[in-house]
Amino acid sequence: MGEMGKKKIRIGFYALTSCYGCQLQLAMMDELLLLLPHIELVCWYMVDRDSIDDEPVDIAFIEGSVSTEEEVELVKKIRENSKIVVAVGACAVQGGVQSWTDKSLEELWRTVYGDAKVKFKPKKAEPVSKYIKVDYNIYGCPPEKRDFLYALGTFLIGSWPEDIDYPVCLECRLNGYPCVLLEKGEPCLGPVTRAGCNARCPGFGIACIGCRGAIGYDVAWFDSLARVFKEKGLTKEEIIERMKIFNGHDDRIEKMVEKIFQGVKE
Repeated sequence: MGEMGKKKIRIGFYALTSCYGCQLQLAMMDELLLLLPHIELVCWYMVDRDSIDDEPVDIAFIEGSVSTEEEVELVKKIRENSKIVVAVGACAVQGGVQSWTDKSLEELWRTVYGDAKVKFKPKKAEPVSKYIKVDYNIYGCPPEKRDFLYALGTFLIGSWPEDIDYPVCLECRLNGYPCVLLEKGEPCLGPVTRAGCNARCPGFGIACIGCRGAIGYDVAWFDSLARVFKEKGLTKEEIIERMKIFNGHDDRIEKMVEKIFQGVKE
């Protein structure tokens, strides 16, 4: 890492299956222009259609979920060619909303494509970390600009960014916002969601939907919150639906909620 402070850093931005909102968020940052004397953009199809995705880079930023067999091979190639791999956004880190389904791949395929012929091999959407080692995550849908600049800035000076290890609730209380869960009875995921958004949604009286992903994926946290949701009158299906919007790839959540309701019946 120390060498990165002495030369231009080769950077690649790679896109998998997504809405491209994360890339757009990054492309709209004027601050990137200030970094141009220090970085070399090797690959970024959104801003340069002549990009090459198989050249060595110092830092690879990957956004989007792995949703085709071709993308599995792509992320493996990116990992081989990169010193540091960063997953950017909810799709890359958690699999995205597209990873949340109780339908089979065949049923989804028929719903979306019908009988159309396509040139790729689909698979269930999954996080990048399912297939390669990810060195750092930048959370959000889309990520906060400051999170990206903080991570990139630390890499450029040969340091390493610290991860956020506390929930949205902390930011919510520091801002003095009324608790959407306890005071309004809304199914807020703030207690189990990684902070960093400054509790933007609760600040407007809107329950957190967990776009920054679960903090640590500690099922015990989800268990406690699910019990609170149940006390607030939510059904089993409503709780599972709420908790899996941005955590669809984690099957433990559904099993945990099922056990809670099975225990109630007994």
